[in-house]
Amino acid sequence: METKKISKILIANRGEIALRIIRACKELGIKSVVVFSESDLNGVWVRKADECYPILGDPVAAYLDYERIISLAKKAECDAIHPGYGFLSESAEFAQACIDNGIIFIGPKPEHVALFGDKMASKVAMREVGVPMLPGTDEPIDNIGDAEKIAADIGFPVIIKAAFGGGGRGMRIVEKASDFKEMYESATKEAQRFFGRGEVFIEKYLKNPRHIEIQIVADKYGNVVHLGERDCSIQRRHQKVIEIAPSPRLSEKVRRELYRVSTKAMFKLGYESVGTIEYLVDAEDNFYFIEMNTRVQVEHPVTEAISGIDLIQRMIQIAEGDPLKFLQEEIKFRGYAIEFRINAENPKLNFVPSPGLITNYLSPGGPGVRLDSMAYTNYQIPSNYDSMIGKLIVSGLTWEDTVRKAQRALDEFLIEGVPTNIPLHRQIVRDQDFIDGKLDTGYLDTKLNTFNLEAIHNMDDEEAKMKQIQGIINVIKANNLNVRH
Repeated sequence: METKKISKILIANRGEIALRIIRACKELGIKSVVVFSESDLNGVWVRKADECYPILGDPVAAYLDYERIISLAKKAECDAIHPGYGFLSESAEFAQACIDNGIIFIGPKPEHVALFGDKMASKVAMREVGVPMLPGTDEPIDNIGDAEKIAADIGFPVIIKAAFGGGGRGMRIVEKASDFKEMYESATKEAQRFFGRGEVFIEKYLKNPRHIEIQIVADKYGNVVHLGERDCSIQRRHQKVIEIAPSPRLSEKVRRELYRVSTKAMFKLGYESVGTIEYLVDAEDNFYFIEMNTRVQVEHPVTEAISGIDLIQRMIQIAEGDPLKFLQEEIKFRGYAIEFRINAENPKLNFVPSPGLITNYLSPGGPGVRLDSMAYTNYQIPSNYDSMIGKLIVSGLTWEDTVRKAQRALDEFLIEGVPTNIPLHRQIVRDQDFIDGKLDTGYLDTKLNTFNLEAIHNMDDEEAKMKQIQGIINVIKANNLNVRH
């Protein structure tokens, strides 16, 4: 297999993941190039990259115009492109266009990006290599008559999902037959609006399962390893809020079987690069395939924390043609890690996005605390993009240590000027069910109304303490007193 060292990478993304890739490039001695929209002119990742190129016009389209991005990559003499997550990261057309233009696409082969971007085709492929599936359709459904019959055959409750998209869009849970038509029409319209395709698939709905995903790393020579699992059960509207590695309550038997099934499937399919296989695990410890993400995940830092393996650097090295530098038995996991997605959104207004100016930003620190963020004091959060402005990752040797560290780090975290979901995270890490590791996808639905989501922080107490100390100092000065140590 031919190997080629990469000297310059264009990062086709923005925000914290662009900064994350820039840092990996610097450590590997690789130059980094970013493209940016006018809205992102003051982005810290734009300043940190070795080179930057503006793409004017629509601020979202700037990161989706792959012809322009490839043209700029060639102009900058880049030999590779890293797509990050979101935007073009799961576009098979983009991956193929990179290759056609003599540019290395840092990710899986285009055929695998295409396969797992097609929900139906991926279900068929994964079933053929021995991955368990929920009862449901294998082909996209585009008419209500067929959909109603299939749902009745499966048995309610069922879930309707967009066949050509994800992220909770075009997804509806249907508890009974009388609600099906309305939910079907709502799901297909939303799928059409967000993905340009209204087809859906239908499968059996599991009430409050655990959402477990397996991190895969595979080179170009048939070597496949897993880097453990992540528990992504804490969600709101099918969007992940907190991710944990490893799962605090997954049985060792299920864990081993998930690893075995996942690595075997990727080996049989000839998968390359990093990827994540997502599963639902029911109350009886049965697990079922949901989807596979052919990119680096938002939550990859928790896996890095427990494995000591840099996934971004590994992606780059695999793209260069390097074989894996470790065997499965050489990978040692250490402790626990939790990631908190820090979103600029208002918890008191149903978590509506809250772009605006950050007037004060104080980040937490200390051993086992990592912050992947593009935010800073006087940063203007644009309204054009996802509300996530960073990720707080804490790690410890035991689950109890990690939870206590999370409590402390979240209390230290101060963002003023815009509301954030930090108050929600502070409530979660003090909830007894979370402390006990009793997590499933219904966790937030049952807890949210009981949480105090006021933006209360300990800065007021600290300011009061400082005023008291200043008062004591003033008394000492006024009375010309000496302080004995």
